[in-house]
Amino acid sequence: MELQDPKMNGTLPVDAVDYRQEREGFLPSRGPAPGRKPVQFMDFEGKISFGMSVFNLSNAIMGSGILGLAYAMAHTGVLFFLALLLCIALLSSYSIHLLLTCAGVIGIRAYEQLGQKAFGPAGKVAVAVIICLHNVGAMSSYLFIIKSELPLVIGTFLNRAPEGNWFLKGNFLIILVSVLIILPLALMKHLGYLGYTSGLSLTCMLFFLISVIYKKFQLGCAVGRNETAIESEAPPGLNSSCEAKMFTVDSQMSYTVPIMAFAFVCHPEVLPIYTELCRPSQRRMQAVANVSIGAMFCMYGLTATFGYLTFYSDVEAEMLHMYSQKDMLILCVRLAVLLAVTLTVPVVLFPIRRALQQLLFPGKAFSWLRHVAIALILLVLVNVLVICVPTIRDIFGVIGSTSAPSLIFILPSIFYLRIVPSEVEPLFSWPKIQALCFGALGVLFMAISIGFMFANWATGQSSVSGH
Repeated sequence: MELQDPKMNGTLPVDAVDYRQEREGFLPSRGPAPGRKPVQFMDFEGKISFGMSVFNLSNAIMGSGILGLAYAMAHTGVLFFLALLLCIALLSSYSIHLLLTCAGVIGIRAYEQLGQKAFGPAGKVAVAVIICLHNVGAMSSYLFIIKSELPLVIGTFLNRAPEGNWFLKGNFLIILVSVLIILPLALMKHLGYLGYTSGLSLTCMLFFLISVIYKKFQLGCAVGRNETAIESEAPPGLNSSCEAKMFTVDSQMSYTVPIMAFAFVCHPEVLPIYTELCRPSQRRMQAVANVSIGAMFCMYGLTATFGYLTFYSDVEAEMLHMYSQKDMLILCVRLAVLLAVTLTVPVVLFPIRRALQQLLFPGKAFSWLRHVAIALILLVLVNVLVICVPTIRDIFGVIGSTSAPSLIFILPSIFYLRIVPSEVEPLFSWPKIQALCFGALGVLFMAISIGFMFANWATGQSSVSGH
């Protein structure tokens, strides 16, 4: 069946017409083309507002990676860092555009189903594994912050040392938080219900940003000063002057660049949020993504800049450790960050559960038993991982170097090349050449990052003071 296309002065297959109309945002509301079944999305009609969708996606973007961005700036320089951050933000927006385009072509809003459409069952399995790997790493990093920070906060309130009290042990506290807070939220049936908690989480991180800016003006140059947590415990000679570097390159870029890439990954959450968006269209969901990425770019840039300009080259990968534990404002900041990362965990868990259901129970009707069981198993697995992994930077580095390039660069570009009809975009058309270069950039980024990490491990340079 072919339809006339006035722009091409010829004929196009119905799939191509569907693609053009979805790009304009009309596919969900139009009737079927003559001679074929209607192209419909698999999920229910969305009811979540634009604002709530922005909250959920922003919450998925902004996690514990924000704590390591000042460290990343210290090892790249102010201007180089901001340029890299802007590039990664723009590339993330472009990759979401590729995902939404592919979803519009085949009428599916499930990342795993895009993999199956592109490569068959093997593609579906590969995508599900990558999503699970990445989001388990993200959940682990969030719970690691709870493990390291919550004992200090409670101990300060109670005027007790965490080492001498069993109820202040980090391993016990992450299990308690997982059972009492994370699990009930993770049992919500739809992701959209978490919009209010996502708004609260973002408010907490905004308070963190404001506090970092305030402490910069209060402390000035904090290098070697007793007002901070480095109180005479920091190794001498790391940075004897408060001089900001505009551009620098060192071996620690093998960790800093993946931290930046990891900080913008929200792709597993994009299609579930698209599913629940009110009046869904590619243009409307792209606007949600652009607003979320733009807001997080501003917050990331400000946090990294003021954090770096407070501690300069002395800054650690976990910036909160640089401040005095006795400072009441910093104590409130720690509480806010803990609440923010705790409320982010359920948002990150949803795509893992959806990927497992697509992989293990395709076509099955919703089951509360299965819904609850998967959440319980995931939380147990992540808690075990957090108890066993010693440093948060290793989680950032490994996950950022493998799954993040796959989700941001490689998979969206491959999907675009395989799914978009060749009648609309020939293989050597500019959009497909762009997608091909985008995927090649992801492969290059992954290879360089992994190479740097292995080189550091082999030479014993992977350990840094404070880790």
